[in-house]
Amino acid sequence: MIGRPASQTIDGPAGLLEVVIEEPAHAPVGLAVIAHPHPLQGGTMDNKVVHTLCRAFVLAGWRAVRFNFRGVGQSEGGWDEGRGETADLLTVVAHHLTDPALKGLPLALAGFSFGGYVAAQAHARLSEAVANRPELVAPKQLVLVSPATSRYEVPEVPAHTLLVEGEQDDVVPLASILDWARPQGLPITVVPGTGHFFHGKLTVLREVVLRHLRAAAV
Repeated sequence: MIGRPASQTIDGPAGLLEVVIEEPAHAPVGLAVIAHPHPLQGGTMDNKVVHTLCRAFVLAGWRAVRFNFRGVGQSEGGWDEGRGETADLLTVVAHHLTDPALKGLPLALAGFSFGGYVAAQAHARLSEAVANRPELVAPKQLVLVSPATSRYEVPEVPAHTLLVEGEQDDVVPLASILDWARPQGLPITVVPGTGHFFHGKLTVLREVVLRHLRAAAV
């Protein structure tokens, strides 16, 4: 039985951050932190795609943590154009990596839409920091669902990144994702017959992510 989510607030860069933790049935194999869509466009950690990503990670044995960016829900502060939101994600990561139960375990970052942009930014920041401070934890997994490539300068990501897009996405068009991924030689998993929010295809999305995580664990 998957554990019931536990909610809490932690200290963040702009005040308290609201966090929900979802635990696997057994001892976690790693920590996954998932970022939600644009705060000024109704994005919250309760978004269905974010829920789906959390479920996939939990089913694969990870502790999944989702949180509200500053100014959303019970999180304090206000919109900061992606800069502060990246700091929020990094704060959630740092907070949970102090848990002895996660010592030595891998880190995964994931995000949907604007949250995908933030996750990619945080991945770049952490990877750069680890180069100078080996004691820090570099992300082992990066899962991006419809990252906001048409609206933000999303940094390059590692070749092992899982990139998922809806064929009929009219918020972040597939063409924009292709233009971003092409110079990196980055494969894309396209889910046919669905748009930005994966209506009717959330189970497919969950299985795509779950298969990826299980294959990576072999």
